[in-house]
Amino acid sequence: MNADVTALSVEPPPDGAPAILTYFPDAARSVAEMVSTVLRELENAAIDLFPTWLPGAEGIDGPGGAGVRAARALAMRLASTSHHFGPFLADLAELSLAAPPRGTTRSGPEATRFGAEARATRFGAEARAAGLARVLASSFGRREAAILMQVPEGLTPFEEEVFVAGCEWLADRGGFGVWLTGPPLATVDRVEAMTLRVPGEADGLGREAPPLPEGGGPLRYPAVAGIPHPASKAERALEAALASCSWARGRAWNQTYQSHALANPIRVDLLWQEERVVVEIDGHEHRASLKFAADRHRDVQLQLDGYAVLRFTNDQVLTDTEAVAGQVRRFLHGRRTPTFEGSQRV
Repeated sequence: MNADVTALSVEPPPDGAPAILTYFPDAARSVAEMVSTVLRELENAAIDLFPTWLPGAEGIDGPGGAGVRAARALAMRLASTSHHFGPFLADLAELSLAAPPRGTTRSGPEATRFGAEARATRFGAEARAAGLARVLASSFGRREAAILMQVPEGLTPFEEEVFVAGCEWLADRGGFGVWLTGPPLATVDRVEAMTLRVPGEADGLGREAPPLPEGGGPLRYPAVAGIPHPASKAERALEAALASCSWARGRAWNQTYQSHALANPIRVDLLWQEERVVVEIDGHEHRASLKFAADRHRDVQLQLDGYAVLRFTNDQVLTDTEAVAGQVRRFLHGRRTPTFEGSQRV
């Protein structure tokens, strides 16, 4: 069973579960190389998620002026009342402010600072791993973080040993939960194995090759309630278009919805609760059979509960954002307009 299937079966995770990040590694030549690559991707995720892990930093929009000093002060204050390590958190906050938004680049001195100097760290791998585990867990309001690691196909015995040893390092030194999924290990026998069955696997759906995460990187992570997913260009583009529109009031990004107490909770991309309108923005992974079937099941359940579901692809949003926003506006207007009988349409 691949990592996409496993992650889908626990999204959103139950109360008390760790924050779950999914990682698709390549074969590494050494444990140090694997650890370095994973830590770099985890650091990128923490930067993307800023300022969710630093309360009070929401109004700081860049490194200019007093921005860096304010962010570092907030980080040290948070560390004084929590389990975070202050100097690491302050450096990560400064790095986050200097980083360009995902999918963009900086030019001039800022590019040099972010691309070379800002990547240098005065902390060793162990301190970085432990610090990132705490930061990523707190980003999602969880006490711990876990990495769902896809076992690469076709590993040689040496590469398999490196892979497992790297996972053990992340668990022992960083404090991450590390779960392996995918093809079974052929030579390393010290990892406890269990079988997890999810709906659709019996039909072969769980054996599909997992699509790459949006943006081409090996790491994916769940959305944070209340904001567009930082790794989704489409969600960020649509929010930018809606931010100045008075008709878009009442919207909420990435909310968890549960039909009834015994139903599995689901996460919706964009919700207007009062009008009972859900907007979903689909990447290429939604064309895979398991995800497609899960989407149809979600749509039916939402519709039975009185919600309308509008679906757009990433390409639609990115190539003609105004047209997508216009369609949403017209639909919301229809839901808000009283019927001829004088009652509110729902």
